[in-house]
Amino acid sequence: MPAVLEPEVSESSRAEARGARSPLIGAGLLVAIHLAALAVLLTTEYGPFAITLSLLAWVFVNGLLLVLLRRPGISAALALAFMVLLIALSRFKFDILQLSLTFLDFLIIDRDTVSFLLSVFPRLKLHLIAAALVAAPLLWLIWRFDPFRVRRRLALAAVAASVALISAMSVLSPEQPWEPFQGVNHISNLARSGVVSVSRLASTGWIEADPPPASPLRIARGAHAAGMPTLPPAEACDPKAKRPHIILLLDESSFDVTAAPGIKVPPGYKDYFKSIDGKQRTMIAEATGGPTWYTEFNVVTGLSARSFGDLKFYVTRITAGRVTRGLPQALQNCGYKTFSLYPTYGNFLGARTFQKAAGVGHFVDMAEMGVNEDMQPDKFYFNQALKTFAQAQPQQAPVFMFVYLTANHFPWTDVYRPDLTPPGWTPPGNTAEVDEYIRRQAMTAHDYREFAARLQRDYPDQSFLVLRFGDHQPAISQKLMEPGIDQPTLAKRLMAADPRYFSTYYAIDGINYRPGDLSSALETVDAAYLPLVLQEAAGIPLDPTFAEQKRIMLRCNGTFYDCRKGAEARRFNRLLIDAGLIKGL
Repeated sequence: MPAVLEPEVSESSRAEARGARSPLIGAGLLVAIHLAALAVLLTTEYGPFAITLSLLAWVFVNGLLLVLLRRPGISAALALAFMVLLIALSRFKFDILQLSLTFLDFLIIDRDTVSFLLSVFPRLKLHLIAAALVAAPLLWLIWRFDPFRVRRRLALAAVAASVALISAMSVLSPEQPWEPFQGVNHISNLARSGVVSVSRLASTGWIEADPPPASPLRIARGAHAAGMPTLPPAEACDPKAKRPHIILLLDESSFDVTAAPGIKVPPGYKDYFKSIDGKQRTMIAEATGGPTWYTEFNVVTGLSARSFGDLKFYVTRITAGRVTRGLPQALQNCGYKTFSLYPTYGNFLGARTFQKAAGVGHFVDMAEMGVNEDMQPDKFYFNQALKTFAQAQPQQAPVFMFVYLTANHFPWTDVYRPDLTPPGWTPPGNTAEVDEYIRRQAMTAHDYREFAARLQRDYPDQSFLVLRFGDHQPAISQKLMEPGIDQPTLAKRLMAADPRYFSTYYAIDGINYRPGDLSSALETVDAAYLPLVLQEAAGIPLDPTFAEQKRIMLRCNGTFYDCRKGAEARRFNRLLIDAGLIKGL
């Protein structure tokens, strides 16, 4: 029976063997590399299941390299370098997004991803070049002292066996949604995510949508095929009509904390969450405790991030350049100049490409604002909005501006900018963390009042419509809503999208303006309906897509994705795909 690992018998390998002192050196290097890999995996993976899965991943990578190279020494060295690089990238990603590396990071890697890395680490190119200069001679030495060869047939068998076992383990013990957020088990989580992603893409594609009908429903957009059914055309929008300027204000991690039991708040605390008509309204977000970009996707496109299933964490990257329907586009069609003041680098999760495709004409990121830290006081962003508004020459055309606030970003264990504490602030007497959260909300309310007063004073002949909303609840709400709840029960609540953990607020204000139509501003709405609410409050005729979405909102009582177990969202997605407003998904 032929040996699995044997010295090469060709003339070329004999020549190399004569140059090597002994095959024992090669065997020693091979054992040392595999032991180093084992040490790396054992110090980054926790639990028998994760360790076993990571070892199978190690076999898989080695097998692939052996198919190409046949040399076990150099294959093991390259596999070790690859594993170490993956773990380093996963830790880097976790530090920024609180999520470890997944298979989709490689499937949808794009120019923005590389650009963001270089923005955060401008010297990354130099480090990579230095690493390559060090690695090249080491790899040559390993190649030089590697007299063994593995038959490709055996390497392919190892690849097939490892893939089968990884798939079986991933199916028998599916990755739980919270596992990538733990910052451990980088290689095993990556391996399992590959199985999940491939299965998801094979079954439903990138986005959930009804299958195309025999006669696809088309939206009336000028010329269309004869006899093709269409939606009734919406009222034409006169771009020359006098309309209010619109400000969409993303209020980081903000919600009415009195929704949690036993919380003490200052007098007048709840007034901030009320609209111009005195009502307090609730927005249901699709994220809790972290991912702002879910809600960003909701309010820019009017669509549901949940339509992307397990892939929703990457929703802005997946849809960048592929979804052209959205609030900014609808406003552009009505003559608005559209702006977005983005608080970090524009290449973060493809934000610039995503928003510009949806109709944002002027995308201003952190670098263009002249700062190098993405957490600034709210006063900074309000001043940026005033500056941008003045430069936009608002007397010539109405302006839409999407403004992000960041002062209330976690953590709340440190006092952020104590010098900006509003006059008369007194801690209401909760834990220090909760009081700090409420203090930052008071800072936001104070800065917002000053911003509104400034607009009213500087532009007395201009009208403004402002829609403020909390993008998601803060992470601390998970400790406050049900004190003493155990972690498994809490996880079930979050996986079931329990509204107690996903409810924030939205409020409509007018500055020199009184909204004429608040009929769409229901007491509780899903975040995907905010573009619709905003347009009607501004008196803007709805295009056919938003007119259809309003019908969905009314018959579903403000819910979108959950209405009829996702059937309405799937039907609506198909409509947009057939209209050419969602492409390539």
